[in-house]
Amino acid sequence: MADRERKGLVARWLEGKERSEDYARSTLPTSRFGLFWDILKGRFGRLILVNLLVLLTFLPIAAIVFWRYAAIATQGIIGPYGAALGASYPIIPNVMGVAEYTVFQADLLFFALFIPAGVLAGVGLSGGMYIIRNLIWTEGVFVANDFLRGIKRNFLNVLEAVLLFTFVLFVARTMGNLADYMIAVGNPYSGWLLASKIVGYILVAFFLLVCLWMISLGVNYKQGIWALFRNAVVMTIGTFPQTVFFAAVALWPFLLIVLGSQFILVIGLVILILIGFSYAMLVWMDYCQWAFDRFVNPTMGYATGRGLYNKDKEKGKDKTGGQPASESAAMREYKRMIVAQGKSKLVCRPIKPIDDDVEVYQLPDSFSREDLRRLKESKDAMEQDAKAYEEEHKNDEQFVEYNKQFEERERALQEDSGKKKKPPRPPKMLNKRK
Repeated sequence: MADRERKGLVARWLEGKERSEDYARSTLPTSRFGLFWDILKGRFGRLILVNLLVLLTFLPIAAIVFWRYAAIATQGIIGPYGAALGASYPIIPNVMGVAEYTVFQADLLFFALFIPAGVLAGVGLSGGMYIIRNLIWTEGVFVANDFLRGIKRNFLNVLEAVLLFTFVLFVARTMGNLADYMIAVGNPYSGWLLASKIVGYILVAFFLLVCLWMISLGVNYKQGIWALFRNAVVMTIGTFPQTVFFAAVALWPFLLIVLGSQFILVIGLVILILIGFSYAMLVWMDYCQWAFDRFVNPTMGYATGRGLYNKDKEKGKDKTGGQPASESAAMREYKRMIVAQGKSKLVCRPIKPIDDDVEVYQLPDSFSREDLRRLKESKDAMEQDAKAYEEEHKNDEQFVEYNKQFEERERALQEDSGKKKKPPRPPKMLNKRK
C-alpha cells in the first residue's frame, strides 16, 4: 500500500493535478486573464524550468550580439577616425562614411549569423510553446518529455517563422546600413534613403507580429507552408490593435535589454534568465487562445474555452433566464467526434445485459435429436427476450439523444443535396487540430 501511494505521488508530481482523481473542473479560472495568473502563480517552478531550456537554445544569439557589440566598439576605438588619429596610424584625409561603412561590413557578417542561430533558437521555441499551450489547456505536463515532443511536432512550423523573420531582419538591416553610408558620403537622394530605412524597420516590426502568429498557429493546427503564412497575415491584420498591445506586453523584458540604461539592462537580464521567455510565451499563447476561440474554433467545430470553466452552465440551464444554456465546448467536441466516426450499431439501440434470468440449454456429451430441439428453443427464447428488452428501453434518453444527432445530420445532408450546392470548404490550414 505504501509503495502504491509513493507511485501515485510521483505520477501526480510528473503529470500535474489535472490528471488526478480529486481534480475538479470547477476550480478552473473563468477568464483568460484569470488563467494567466493561475498558471503564473501555481506553475512558477515549471515556468522557470521551461525558461532555462529555451534560454539554452538562445545562447548562440546572445553570443553573436555580444561579439557584434565588442567588434564595433573596438573599431570605434582603434579605427582611423578614433582619438589617436595621426599618432600611430596612417592619416586618412577623408574619413567621411568610414564609421558607417565599418558597421555595414560588420553587420553583413553578424546579421547573417543570426539566421543559423535562429534555427537553433527555433528548437527551444517549438518545445517551449508546446508546453505553454498544454498548461493553458490545463493538461498534465512532464517538462522534459513534452519539450522533446513539442520539438518533434512543431519544429518545422517554427523553423519557417524563424527563417522568415531573420531573413527580413538581415535585409532590412543591410539596406539601413547602406542608406546610412550613402547619406554620410553625401548622396543627393538622402531623403529617399532615409525613407527606405524607416520602411525597412516597419517591415521588421510587422513581420515580427506575423511570425509570432505563425508560431502559435503552427503549435495549435496542422497546415501547409503557404497556408501558415497566409493565415498568420490574416490574423495579424484582423486583430492588429490587440496583437500590437499583447506583443508589447509579452516582449517588454526584451525591450528593457535593448532600450534601457545599464541598471535597467541588468534588471532585464535577471528577468530574462529567470522567467522572461516563459512569461512572453505564456502571455502570447493565452492571448492567441482567446483569438482562436473567438474567430477560428467556432467556425471549424472545435472545442472552445479549453482550460476555462463556464460558471453559467449548470445542469443544462443558466442562472438568469432558466432556459437551456448553450452546450459546453467539451460536449460539442464530443458530439462532433461521434458524428465523424459514424453511427454505431452497439450504441444506437438497447442491448440486454448479461444476467441469469435466461438459461441456455447445454448439450450433453452424447446428445439426441430431442437435445438439439431443446437447444434451439432456448436460443429462440434468448432472442425473444433480447427483442423484448430492446422494445422496452428503446425510448430511453441516452438512445434517443444518440440517434437524434445522426437524424439531424442526415436531414441536413438531404437539404443540402436538394439545393444542389456544394458545402463551403474550410480553410486549408485549419482543417485539422493538433
